[in-house]
Amino acid sequence: MRAPAWLLVLLSLASAGCGPTIDLTKGVQVLNLSTGWFDAGVVAGNNKLVPSVTFELKNISGRSLGTLQVNALFRRVAEQDEWGSGFITVAGAEGLASGATSPAVTINSQLGYTGTEPRLDMFQNSQFVDAKVELFAKYGSTQWTRLGEYAIARQLIER
Repeated sequence: MRAPAWLLVLLSLASAGCGPTIDLTKGVQVLNLSTGWFDAGVVAGNNKLVPSVTFELKNISGRSLGTLQVNALFRRVAEQDEWGSGFITVAGAEGLASGATSPAVTINSQLGYTGTEPRLDMFQNSQFVDAKVELFAKYGSTQWTRLGEYAIARQLIER
């Protein structure tokens, strides 16, 4: 009789921290999103621009979201292959409390365009192809959830 009682206690403790999983498509709002082309400086004598996205996340669920992470996948418009990506932890172990909004975070692609012309003129180059970004989020040990897809604006971002 003792073995099953201990097993019951262990199972109770193991499931105590678990609650219903929150659907991030309904539990998180993307706020103040802006996109553009980040001036990544000079690389091998050429100006470099990379797609960039800045946003905040608001927890509209009824629970705190521990270790909230975002993965951004950058693609050229009309292409399915990933062109670049970026990953960031929006809220660490302390989590993002219910009703709270994260600080603004920025994710830049590591890949982009290089050219000898001035940065603003690069947008007019015949080889320039617009880009888009898909944002995916997860908290704790949940699976990645797609939050949305956004066009990268043809504007220069300097930081």
